[in-house]
Amino acid sequence: MMAQLLKLGLSSKEAAVYMALMGLGVSSPVSTIAKKAVVNRTTTYDILEILLEKGLVISQKKKSSRYYEALPPEKIVAYLKEQSEKFSHLAQEASAMLPELNVHYRASGRPKVYFYEGDEGLIRVYEETLSSSGEILAYASDQANQDAIPWYFPQYYKRRAEKKISIRALFPDTPKDRERHALDSVELRQSRLLPKDKLDFTPEVNFFDNKMMIADWKEKLGIIIESEEIVKVFKQTFELAWEAAGKYE
Repeated sequence: MMAQLLKLGLSSKEAAVYMALMGLGVSSPVSTIAKKAVVNRTTTYDILEILLEKGLVISQKKKSSRYYEALPPEKIVAYLKEQSEKFSHLAQEASAMLPELNVHYRASGRPKVYFYEGDEGLIRVYEETLSSSGEILAYASDQANQDAIPWYFPQYYKRRAEKKISIRALFPDTPKDRERHALDSVELRQSRLLPKDKLDFTPEVNFFDNKMMIADWKEKLGIIIESEEIVKVFKQTFELAWEAAGKYE
């Protein structure tokens, strides 16, 4: 059950607290919830506030203490639908505002580097790739990213294909990467597998438009570099690597 809740976007501690509440089945104090969830009591208070905001739990005051109770799992579906509608609306508003915002934007011409941390930061840099106006080039390992955020990537691949953004990728030859390779036609991708002694890495690197995206799974760090000249060089070296990888196919 924990794995399923993680796929739905809950953090590990949110999932633990919510499962503890479902298991208790009655309105309970924080001390009882924290003990069952095996989460620090102070942290449990913070997690419960998050779950309250998401509409997954309710609370009531009894004498001098506050008690919490889980709402039915259907509330998770309602919350995700609400978030989907919210961000879809915001994306439409942002698109409408772009012409006006671009009037005020002055690019310096110098390379720009943006850093994002944690799972949310990694998701953010992948979302940036979905703005690509053309083909994405990638050094990637599905083994690494599935281990890190398994719930995110199946829908990411589907959304990229729906946007007609193609990708060429070089994969290390692992079981997971072979599975991804077999789905190339479905996911609008061309990929080549390389022996692990030729290509073995954890970070994923994408090149698209004038940007480079780096997703470092070990450090939980996402990086976006914007520079036409820098990205041009890396795209050219990727083409050489792609050509050389042909002999292993």
